[in-house]
Amino acid sequence: MALHFDRAEFNRRRVAVNAALEARGLDAILLFAQESMYWLTGYDTFGFCFFQAMLVTRDDRLALLTRSADLRQAQHTSIVDDIRIWEDRADAGPADQLKDMLAEFALRGARLGVEYDTHGLTAKNGKALDTALWGFAETVDASDIVSGLRAVKSEAEIAHVREAARIGDLAFTRALDVIGPGADEARILAVLQGTVFEEGGDYPANEFIIGSGRDALLCRYKAGRRVLDADDQLTLEFSGVFRHYHAPLMRTVVAGQPSARHQVLFEAAAEALSAVEAALTPGRTFGDVFDAHARVFDGRGLSAHRLAACGYSVGARFTPSWMDRQMFYRDNPEPIVPGMTLFAHMILMDSETGTAMTLGRTSLVTATGPEVLSTLPLDLPVRP
Repeated sequence: MALHFDRAEFNRRRVAVNAALEARGLDAILLFAQESMYWLTGYDTFGFCFFQAMLVTRDDRLALLTRSADLRQAQHTSIVDDIRIWEDRADAGPADQLKDMLAEFALRGARLGVEYDTHGLTAKNGKALDTALWGFAETVDASDIVSGLRAVKSEAEIAHVREAARIGDLAFTRALDVIGPGADEARILAVLQGTVFEEGGDYPANEFIIGSGRDALLCRYKAGRRVLDADDQLTLEFSGVFRHYHAPLMRTVVAGQPSARHQVLFEAAAEALSAVEAALTPGRTFGDVFDAHARVFDGRGLSAHRLAACGYSVGARFTPSWMDRQMFYRDNPEPIVPGMTLFAHMILMDSETGTAMTLGRTSLVTATGPEVLSTLPLDLPVRP
């Protein structure tokens, strides 16, 4: 079997989920988030683009309902023994088949938690689920249970994040060798992603962000490539990935000569990152971290150029995003807890001058504060 953790690790996770169900007064939970299924059982697939559900009961029973294409995937990558298949056909009704499975588990009239807040449950399938379970059982939004448990990493998980961070650092170091005036974005992207693969890493949960010129001000991937000018800027947001665990990095690299505005924005980003990382301590909140970021940028008169969030929790994630639910934004009461792996990104996009500046890296929260997982220097990368 292709398992990335030992049975004892999975058993500890099952115990934690069962305790959470007990605390919420839930008889069972229906998991639809692929990262939840992966974390709990090792099940590794992109088949969540179709209807699939994993049932976990408070008395520690487990079953997966999926398609025939994922039967062997589940057998090979997970600890799940009870795998049910819903049939592809013109009148397929997997939500009704799920209800039949719940009845078999004697869950009629039960209080069921459901992971509604996930890309693994489309609005259409969610409506079908609610219709099927109407009058059969009480459903409660329990999207935060497993996502909350996943936010605090075990030592085994931290080892995977450390390896992802090592791979990310190496990818950027190699990419710097091909960045400069006249460089092709396609080549840069190939070096970044190629290094991740060559080092034993995986596909990221979302596309690597790459943009030069005016596109350096974008915070998302877009199709199309360009060649860097003699004096140019290149924004990269990418991630080392190992066993689906992510350790993102973000940098703006200057090709040719940096402008005075580049220097001003870089100094602000470096100061803000230092303030944010100082706030990554137990007893603080995600909102406190955002406030540290905002104080620096706003104090420098850059409020119009910053974003309304400055990072998030990371771990094992699947398409379409490597971001976890816990984010740094204003007034977020989520506590900073030892064992969290958190990506902080300082992003300044000055549309008036067309200048971009970013700086970001991943840290592990310890009992005494953050441990930065990247070894890259915090300077302005310039490639003449």
